[in-house]
Amino acid sequence: MKLTIQKLTSLSAQDLIDLAKIWPEQTESDWQASLRNDRALFAAVFNERILGAVKITLDGNQAELSDLMVRDVTRRRGVGLYLMEDVQAQLPQVKSWTMKAEPEPVLDAFMQACGFHNEKGVWRK
Repeated sequence: MKLTIQKLTSLSAQDLIDLAKIWPEQTESDWQASLRNDRALFAAVFNERILGAVKITLDGNQAELSDLMVRDVTRRRGVGLYLMEDVQAQLPQVKSWTMKAEPEPVLDAFMQACGFHNEKGVWRK
């Protein structure tokens, strides 16, 4: 089975377990909030398990990414890059992408590989 990128519209019991591994400091209510209104929660899924995810706040043709994370055990295998590329393909109406992040060498290299550039602590594409 191959890796797929899914926009989550509801959370199963297994999703909750997987998201807790990705974001151990967050709660179910944090994730549920990302399923409403102008927000979206995209997940990288392999064998019905979530390996990585990103939250998105949409505003017309602009989108702000947050909480981009891939499970530790699956990092450095292209999951994050595929997640970022596919999310952008699934939201073609978005012309401006941003993500706020503190400087961190691994994330900085990853975001550059995704085609983003940093302007005063905000990644833009």
